[in-house]
Amino acid sequence: MTAQVPTGAEVKSPRARYREQTRAEIKAAALEQLAEGGAQAVALTRIAKDMGLSGPALYRYFAGRDELLGDLMRDAYDDLAHAIAHAVGIAANDARTALHAFADAYLDWATAQPHRYLLIQGTPVPGYAAPPDTLERARAALGPFLAVFADGDPAEAFRPAVDEMAGWLREDDSLAAWVAERTGRPVRAAGAGTALAGAVLAWSQLHGTVSLAVSGQYGGIGHRARTLLMAQVDALADAFRLA
Repeated sequence: MTAQVPTGAEVKSPRARYREQTRAEIKAAALEQLAEGGAQAVALTRIAKDMGLSGPALYRYFAGRDELLGDLMRDAYDDLAHAIAHAVGIAANDARTALHAFADAYLDWATAQPHRYLLIQGTPVPGYAAPPDTLERARAALGPFLAVFADGDPAEAFRPAVDEMAGWLREDDSLAAWVAERTGRPVRAAGAGTALAGAVLAWSQLHGTVSLAVSGQYGGIGHRARTLLMAQVDALADAFRLA
């Protein structure tokens, strides 16, 4: 049997491997700065000095701070999506238990690395616009929540939100395609607006509680963020009559 020789597309050149390694080292240094002082503390000149590179040499790997922050955001969204996707694999079949598992995964990821959470969900950096492709990555993290709520039966108080989300789906083809892919429901089918409304409401509750937790706002209050979050998740599950 003749051994297969990897094609050029499968084997990276030494130069490509060195570039990839250097970019990874730059991002690691940027993450340290991010942990120290937030996104505004990320400075390419300091990274270059710490790595023994000249400023022009570092700019061969990243065109500027905004490109570097964009890469860090992509990585953070991908890691968060992976954490929630892992919870999908271990969650029970019933929607309520799955919702608890997703909320747990979200909280665990955020509290383990608050600087990365705040990069993607915290106060926007003045003058910085996130890359357009981060929207797809954010949707990947939120996607599992859609299926949880697709068969929900929302209480009357939530009907305006469901109707509003159904209207949004009819107006945004990209959004409609995402919801349809995640739920198996076409945009006009019953449950599509319910799924989107439930997912957005879940994200809003997660964001509020988790953001307060990672920024230390619950210190001295006398309860754990997880206790509060699970109570909120159960209340939302009750409101949508999830099993």
